[in-house]
This record gives sequence, C-alpha cells and structure tokens, in this order.
Amino acid sequence: MAEGANGVAVIVGVGPGLGASLGRRFAAGGMSVALAARRPERLQPMLAEMGAGARAYACDATREEQVVALFAAVRQDLGEPDVVVFNASGRVRKPLIEIQVAELEAAWRGACLGGFIVGREAARAMLPRGQGTILFTGATASLKGYANSAGFAIGKFGLRGLAQSMARELGPQGIHVAHINVDGSILPQRRDAATDAADDRLDPDAIAETYWQLYRQHRSAWTQEIDVRPWVERF
Repeated sequence: MAEGANGVAVIVGVGPGLGASLGRRFAAGGMSVALAARRPERLQPMLAEMGAGARAYACDATREEQVVALFAAVRQDLGEPDVVVFNASGRVRKPLIEIQVAELEAAWRGACLGGFIVGREAARAMLPRGQGTILFTGATASLKGYANSAGFAIGKFGLRGLAQSMARELGPQGIHVAHINVDGSILPQRRDAATDAADDRLDPDAIAETYWQLYRQHRSAWTQEIDVRPWVERF
C-alpha cells in the first residue's frame, strides 16, 4: 500500500465496463491513472471522467515488447507504478472437439501469458522500492472448468496459479499480489438504479471498490484471493 492516497495506477485491459470503473475509482483516490488497451482511441471518452492525471496507452498484453514499452512510458509520464491491474482476458467457447489449437493458444495468451508479462514487469518496477500492489482479474472459470469452456478455464486457472506463486514469492519482499474471482455476469457499465435495481448482476463500480480496498490494505492483513458475486449467484 502506498503511504498516501496519491500514486500511480496502471490498468491493462480497459473497456467501458470494469476497466473504466477501475480507472475512475483509482483516479477518485487521487492517483494518476494509466489506461492501456489494444485500441487506445476508444479510451478517450473515459479520460475526461478521470481528470488531468489520466493517460491512455496502446498495449497488447500478449506482446512482451509492448508491455515493456508501456511501463517505460508510464514511468516517464507519470512515475513508478504503485498498483498494477491485469484486467485483460481471452476465451473461446466451443465444444472441446471443435477447438482449434490456434484458438486455444490465442485464448491462453490473452488470459494467462499476458498476465505473466504484465505481472513480471510490474514486479520489476516495484521490487527496488520494496512496495506495490499487483491485482489480477479472475472469473468463475478460475475455480471451475465448465463444459464447452476449456479454452477459458485453461487460461483462468493458469492466471490464478500465477497469482498464487507471485504472492508467495513477492509478499515477503513487500509486494501485495491478489487474485479477484469475479463470479457472475458484469453489467456493461455502471448501474442505473432506476432501471436495474435487482442487483442480480455485478456492478462494475462495486467491483472496482473492492480493488481499491485491496490496494489500501495494511500488509499485516493482506488478502491473496477474494470472491465478488451477486447475491443470486450459486456457488
């Protein structure tokens, strides 16, 4: 956890749903925010909500050179990262016998390999200072492999294993690593209480609040894994 509310947040894998909510929450906490996506032009409408300290960057998390360049650019523009969120993903939903090797590999690269590259570069940036937070967005598939979802389960199971390994390795060195199991359907954007009062789907702003709380945790009580789910979800 950073000493004060200010600092630098890097969010990799940003869209109009959870990624945007994460950016708004960290910006509301007084942080400079780096939003990274394959198509950064889509992020421009979001930047206005986050203030002058928000920047958009082009980055494909599965491309090592692009991730390295992202961290170099953030370091130059905003400073060293205090919290890094890997929010990208990849999936293929098909019966097992119909999945092509190339499809499976692409899904694994998006859900797991990208997490490794981003997590490694985050650790490289944080270890010299002996502090920082690395958060990984998981899913129901991180814990349960469903039928017709092998291409998603492999990547998400791998990402969860990565988070556990990193937490055990980096925790004693001052780096908080946590995996968030987002167990349920997420609203495509923040909740409109007038039209969606049932709370049967996850509100991305509510999820983002959990990420913020993880970042602010004292190291004497760090959480490594946490579930967030709507009250109607079976588990």
